[in-house]
Amino acid sequence: MVTGLVFNPNISTPFLFSIKCTKVALKRGLCVKQPKCALDASHGGNVSKFPRMNVWDPYKLLGISRYASLEEIWSSRNFLVQQYAGDERSVESIEAAFEKLLIRSFRERKATKMNLKARLKKKVEESPSWVKNVLSCLELPSLFIIARRLFLFSFIAGWSIMNSVETGPAFQVAVALGACVYFLYDKTKNGRRGFILGFGSLVAGVICGSCVAPAIPTTILPPTWTLEMIVSMVVYVFLFLGCTFLK
Repeated sequence: MVTGLVFNPNISTPFLFSIKCTKVALKRGLCVKQPKCALDASHGGNVSKFPRMNVWDPYKLLGISRYASLEEIWSSRNFLVQQYAGDERSVESIEAAFEKLLIRSFRERKATKMNLKARLKKKVEESPSWVKNVLSCLELPSLFIIARRLFLFSFIAGWSIMNSVETGPAFQVAVALGACVYFLYDKTKNGRRGFILGFGSLVAGVICGSCVAPAIPTTILPPTWTLEMIVSMVVYVFLFLGCTFLK
């Protein structure tokens, strides 16, 4: 069959032939033809290319608006990469545009945060002196500290509810006041200041609770809750805020 293929060029076949000349064939004046499918010859030549490969604007290249969200950018990138995965240059251009938009989005977010901080700082500077004095007494601790102290005072509040029928919340309020004073002393390293701030938080809680408690409908409260219990709940809130956010 090989001989026929070599000396009969008129044979019609669905295959293309590539000629491979060996040393023996060269000596004899013959060449061995190896069959190769015509589909393989054209494979790689018909891969679709990204039509906007040379577009400079990354938004136009990805086919999205300038007000597109980060999710829309990701969605467009994934769709185009999947569609033109067979062409390396197309994928590279899509990825390059996507990276440009990611960097631009990061810079815009960073600039927005900086502008927000600058505006807040400017408003504080333009505020009255008493507002500045109040803000100078406040601080924002870490989320870990906030969560730990919130858990402690929530536990004390639950303890008060469990023992409300028997003894009332007086002992639990005293424990909460001691914890507040301790936290303030640990923060300020000043026992007198810690006691004043803690006791002030207690007084503010009692006054606020005494004003709020009568306005709460008794129908929405458990039957065991007294006026003293409601006031103690407000006191716990003020003690938590005092020992967490006061300087």
